[in-house]
Amino acid sequence: MQKSKVYFTNFKTKPNLNRLQKLEKLVKAAGIGTIDFKDKFTAIKLHFGEPGNLAYIRPNYVHKIVEIIKGLGGNVFLTDSNTLYSGRRSNAIDHLQTAMENGFNPMSVGCNVIIADGLKGTDYREIEINGKHCKTAKIGAAIADADIIVSVNHFKGHDLTGFGGALKNLGMGSGSRGGKMEMHSSSKPSINKAKCVGCGFCAKNCSQQAISFSKDKKAEIDYNRCIGCGQCIAECQHGAVGVSFNESSDVANEKIAEYAFAVLKDKPGFHVSFIMDVSPYCDCWSYNDIPIVPDIGIAASFDPVALDKACADLVNRAPVMAGSLLENPGKEAFEHGHEGHDKFGRLHPSTNWKAGLKHAEELKMGSMDYELITL
Repeated sequence: MQKSKVYFTNFKTKPNLNRLQKLEKLVKAAGIGTIDFKDKFTAIKLHFGEPGNLAYIRPNYVHKIVEIIKGLGGNVFLTDSNTLYSGRRSNAIDHLQTAMENGFNPMSVGCNVIIADGLKGTDYREIEINGKHCKTAKIGAAIADADIIVSVNHFKGHDLTGFGGALKNLGMGSGSRGGKMEMHSSSKPSINKAKCVGCGFCAKNCSQQAISFSKDKKAEIDYNRCIGCGQCIAECQHGAVGVSFNESSDVANEKIAEYAFAVLKDKPGFHVSFIMDVSPYCDCWSYNDIPIVPDIGIAASFDPVALDKACADLVNRAPVMAGSLLENPGKEAFEHGHEGHDKFGRLHPSTNWKAGLKHAEELKMGSMDYELITL
């Protein structure tokens, strides 16, 4: 079986070859020009960064990719889906404002931004996949309706999945609020009555009329009616509605792989990962810590599985950054057998990032066996 090709360039530059030029050279060498973009709706799936977190990908890089796709005739837009948790990316108005503030606006990137799952995270397409865990996947409508998917990924750590790369950006990032709940948890929302103030916002915005109030004016959920869409989580301004993150890392990673499979089903995909500012936690956090390794470079491939594996290998071969969380990972990492070179295992000992890649292989999305072509 032929190995998947992953193209890589480091960040070393010279006067006639800056980083943006290196990015263009990379994606063209990796074959982006072989895709028929002519008049096709092309979704660039990326993370716009939670306010306060500065580790997200610079808009300058994204603008270069937009420019290349436009040159190939694509009708391109940037997109992401709303978050499950409350915050400034949980609805389309705040999410768009966050994107604009972080530099993802038509002036900076050369195209429009569309929040994939609509105003409240309920605009999605249910795609049949008949997976091990998910029979269907609830994918944000703008992503599901796109003709071509280009993922632009910030490779970093994650406390649920070990790391976040192409598969997580595609899978978790493209899911509607109900889809994100399905990936995070097998349960439905729960009410913390000590925090509930009886304001009624959750009930007002419940599409299934599943929320009522007790005599002491505390919200209660009728689980026979609840569909697990997660809208009440986003609407609650007091932190009284939550979700039990009760899936193991293996199951969560496998569900994410199934959602990524749904996103790419029956359409071309191309993937670019930036291995820089490799923070220990996701860009969803409102801050970013010292990177765990020095900046490494940029990688691109048609195969998201090979790309994630190559990025993980490059990080695992890199030296540990002084002062980062990896300098002293704590005894829990060693108790879980992560004393070796698996940096993400040491950071997040209860995770197993290989489970998602293995399941993605089983879904025929790609292969962990790759050839790294350095430019």
